[in-house]
Amino acid sequence: MQDIDSKPTFELKDVPGGLPWLGHLRAFKDRPLHTMSEWWCRYGDALRFRLGPKTVHLFSHPALAETVLLSQADQFGKVYEEQRPTGLALVLGNGLVTSSGEVWKRHRRIIQPVFHRSRMAAMADRMAQVGEQRLAAWEGYGEGRVDIAAEMMQLTLEVISQTMFHTSVAQHMDQISHSLHVSLKYAFDSFHNPLHLPVWVPTARNREFRRALQFMDNLIYDLVSARRQSGAEYDDLLSLLLHARDEETGMGLSDQELRDEALTIFAAGHETTANALAWTWYLLATHPEKKAHFHAEVDRVLQGRTPTAEDLQHLPYTRAIFDESLRLYPPVPAIQRKTHAPSTLGGFTLPAQAIVLVGLYNLHRHPAFWPDPERFQPERWLEGERTPARGAYLPFGAGPRACVGTHFATVEGPLLMALIGGRYDMQLAQEQVEPEVMVTLRPKNGIRMTLHRRHKTGAAM
Repeated sequence: MQDIDSKPTFELKDVPGGLPWLGHLRAFKDRPLHTMSEWWCRYGDALRFRLGPKTVHLFSHPALAETVLLSQADQFGKVYEEQRPTGLALVLGNGLVTSSGEVWKRHRRIIQPVFHRSRMAAMADRMAQVGEQRLAAWEGYGEGRVDIAAEMMQLTLEVISQTMFHTSVAQHMDQISHSLHVSLKYAFDSFHNPLHLPVWVPTARNREFRRALQFMDNLIYDLVSARRQSGAEYDDLLSLLLHARDEETGMGLSDQELRDEALTIFAAGHETTANALAWTWYLLATHPEKKAHFHAEVDRVLQGRTPTAEDLQHLPYTRAIFDESLRLYPPVPAIQRKTHAPSTLGGFTLPAQAIVLVGLYNLHRHPAFWPDPERFQPERWLEGERTPARGAYLPFGAGPRACVGTHFATVEGPLLMALIGGRYDMQLAQEQVEPEVMVTLRPKNGIRMTLHRRHKTGAAM
């Protein structure tokens, strides 16, 4: 096993075979995850390729990841251009995920407290209540087939709406899911396609995107307006945003800033956990011995009751399964950054404005840092096992811009796993499942499964 403290140096290799003008756009556009993984295997941990006029650097080694995200984080910023936004900024505006500089620092100070570890127990109770409501709807499915990826999207969307905004969005679920799907797909395509037409051009796809974004804008602005008019006070993100004041000017967030932050939490807060859970159910369905161990632990600890935050410390194998799922299928497969000025790392220099991708999918499968890296092995996360090398496991990023919702996700994921796994045995109902990058790492066309009831609600084990 390698040790990243040795400060290795790298040869920055160019991916061959680029076409005039287009570069490697065709291969990347068709299968970005597969292409980046294949290039990494062929050309190493530091490589360079072209997407039209843009040169992109892909780093797949923990030492490089640590440099970009931690030790030289101030030199690698977000790729946000207010006058010509691309990627996620087209959807989320200048929110916490896309902003930088003083705007990011101020918003991070405002939002961080709501996700503090100390608040998770109260949120866990609400998560479990929402989960119970969703499982009640499953009663009508019998033992028929469901798309578990779509089910997890609906479940986590309702969790985030009720915990962060103290309201239900159940009546808008289908339209929200469609709008987010359209918006995120458009955002991802805008990043890698230099031929992407500006949003104002009246193409069919641009009109669809604008409709989707308009729906999400209306939803968020209506939530804000209703809270202001009611004057109701809740211990949630929306109240925190409405009462937040700048320490220096005393000014609160503008309506646009409220929209950007609320939509960022709304979208990112459910999309990532939903995909993590979908991949978790897929991995369990394809590894029956691991699933049996999981069911046994849940039955032993819960004995048929609804899980609480306190139960999670007694469910180490459940948490290990979730951690291993995040390793094999990180919800965000690559983190994008851009250099502010010429920067030296790993023995080579990047120019100013260089685009960098930290390949988390590759990092998590690096054979120098993970024994048998392609194998689904939750046991590697149990007490007494070897701790992963620093920088080799970054499902929530790292450094000052690490995901603000890490504690939220690491409670929500195992809690919902325990709740659902105590009631249902899910079995795969299709032959192949293919990963697809659409900002997040989704199962392409979903995952069809059959639901088999294990125990009645509240039944004693």
